[in-house]
Amino acid sequence: MEQSTAPAASPSPLREEAREALRALTGSAEADFHQGQFEAISALVEQRRRVLVVQRTGWGKSAVYFLAALLQRRRGAGPALIISPLIALMRDQVAAARRAGVRAEAISSANPTEWADIEQALAADALDVLLVSPERLVNPRFREEQLPRLVERCGLLVIDEAHCISDWGHDFRPDYRRLRDLVAELGEGVPVLATTATANSRVVADVAEQLEVQGEGAAPVLTLRGPLTRDSLRLGCLRLDDDRARLEYLVQHLDELPGSGIIYTLTVSAAEDLADLLHRPDRPVRAYTGRTDAEERAELEQALKDNRVKALAATSALGMGFDKPDLGFVVHLGAPSSPVAYYQQVGRAGRATDTADVLLLPGREDRAIWDYFATASMPSQEDAATVLAALAAASGPLSTPALEARADVRRSALELLLKVLAVEGAVQSVKGGWVATGRPWTYDAPRYENVARARREEQQAMLDYEALHPGAGQQCRMVFLAHQLDDDTARPCGRCDVCAEPWYPLPGGEDSSRQEVSRLLDRVGVPVEARKQWPQGLDRLGVTTVSGAPVRGNIPPAERVEEGRALARLSDLGWAVPLRQLLRTDEEGRRVDATLTPVIAQRVVEVLTDWDWEQRPAAVLAVPSTTRPQLVRDLASGIARVGRMQDLGELGLAPGAGPLDGARNSAFRVAALWDRFVVSEELTAALAALEGAPVLLVDDEIDTRWTVALAGRVLRRTGSGPVLPLALALVS
Repeated sequence: MEQSTAPAASPSPLREEAREALRALTGSAEADFHQGQFEAISALVEQRRRVLVVQRTGWGKSAVYFLAALLQRRRGAGPALIISPLIALMRDQVAAARRAGVRAEAISSANPTEWADIEQALAADALDVLLVSPERLVNPRFREEQLPRLVERCGLLVIDEAHCISDWGHDFRPDYRRLRDLVAELGEGVPVLATTATANSRVVADVAEQLEVQGEGAAPVLTLRGPLTRDSLRLGCLRLDDDRARLEYLVQHLDELPGSGIIYTLTVSAAEDLADLLHRPDRPVRAYTGRTDAEERAELEQALKDNRVKALAATSALGMGFDKPDLGFVVHLGAPSSPVAYYQQVGRAGRATDTADVLLLPGREDRAIWDYFATASMPSQEDAATVLAALAAASGPLSTPALEARADVRRSALELLLKVLAVEGAVQSVKGGWVATGRPWTYDAPRYENVARARREEQQAMLDYEALHPGAGQQCRMVFLAHQLDDDTARPCGRCDVCAEPWYPLPGGEDSSRQEVSRLLDRVGVPVEARKQWPQGLDRLGVTTVSGAPVRGNIPPAERVEEGRALARLSDLGWAVPLRQLLRTDEEGRRVDATLTPVIAQRVVEVLTDWDWEQRPAAVLAVPSTTRPQLVRDLASGIARVGRMQDLGELGLAPGAGPLDGARNSAFRVAALWDRFVVSEELTAALAALEGAPVLLVDDEIDTRWTVALAGRVLRRTGSGPVLPLALALVS
């Protein structure tokens, strides 16, 4: 906290009381408020207003709400309810509150064994603050049993990371939209505080509108907005030719970065590969992604805080709320899709240090990754109508897996769509699944079109940031980021690589890192796990056995394929780049039937050579392709020729089978594939002649794994030996 610069006028009793609490929170007898902190506290405690605070990371937003909660409690108000987006953030917030004598607890998926004790403490009025995630508001038991009592007694509502409320925000979360209803349920005298460090004017206006008290004479939302520039950050951007050059650079220069930090990647597999490349016994680097379980995340966060690792190679799963004031650097291997998201992530660094290094290493594949995530995050009108119709026709609640048999929507997209529909009142989560509410609902196409346009503009702004370089008329990087947040107070920092010369080492010279990078990038062969269980609801889609029995439960071992291999994932570093070029689509989105390149053909041979199968395959069979027939056929015949295996040609297609359109989730995919493949008499005879020897089943790419599972099932039921799937690429 800053030393007081207030004039020597007699302070108000509330300010004195708040300052004493602040000093208990910080452990400093000299601590005083930043500009705007006490103004927010006073508006909440004395005026019971609704306040939106937009201040840079490290300004002390959490101090405002903990002190306001404590002061409210001293005045007889009920406990504060804090909506916080991340479990990691909750852990830090609870610890900080307790240091100030605030009795705080959190309810999250990380501590279910503590929920009963916390509920008892709430009932006994022994808690000052309860932290919950916005997703907790969806939980039927919490919503029905706990939330009404909390709303009735609430002394303060806090919405942390409030930009998540707005679908214009860089990290919009549908469940945050529920907070509009929660705010409306509060009495007019209950103060509300929303805080964020990453909101431009459009997001500020959207959030403020949702906080407003309706009715004549109601005070408008008080917005306290400060400068968002960070003097400690030294920004830079270095364009390198390809993945190999970027990785060699990191191997060579990681140790030169100050202290410990975070290296952000755009995909999970890139984070895992990067950690594998950079980790050394004397310089630990660990991966932190959405696949990391909660217990390990907590351990990794603490290891970084304690400087027991040089870096965490992380996706955006490590973002909002992670608090290490002395974080020394943030590097991005690939750019986020917007300058605002980038500002949020680099804001982890340099919060309590004079300097921290921030370096962006953009990649050629960034735009393709941005487009994928942007498309996946936008619900479609067709999907919404299908889901609502399925719920309306059901006799009771439907679980998400049960809905998959009624609506051809992938699980992740379906879960997002249900959240959007629930927030807008069209569906409701109840015990046993989801139900339609019967409330009228209209797809807001103009809003989604406007959001999509805003996302495209943000992507272009990120490219503009990358294009900045030293020279006349070029804008300071920090000023550029501040302007993206509509902060016009920023002045050139004098430290970034535009204001000054590049502060980071330039590539070149003797590179001892090449061998280490080659070990990663030249590595080929990704395991492809076999499907072992049928999706639910196949009977609804007409999928039954020949005898009419339902298809459910485990896939019989005698009908399964074995673990397979792919050359690489399309999200990997290294080989994903030439694979994406080979497996490209044209301007209309149609797959291009390209020719297998000699380099990739050689890598396929290496995958086969390294495959630790129990018995060598005796034959090769191609999965019939309607979109890349030549590529798949050449791949299969080439493997047969080089590996001296019998070439069985390709599996037959049922009459009339065309391209597999739609069929995005498991249930619909299985239904589309169920009668697709046939085995000719010639192939049946050839399989019998192999006398149970393994067969290599070849395809161009594997996505859901159901194509090879169903093709392999047909072969096994015909009398084939073990079926080993092989593809050029694993899509997901």
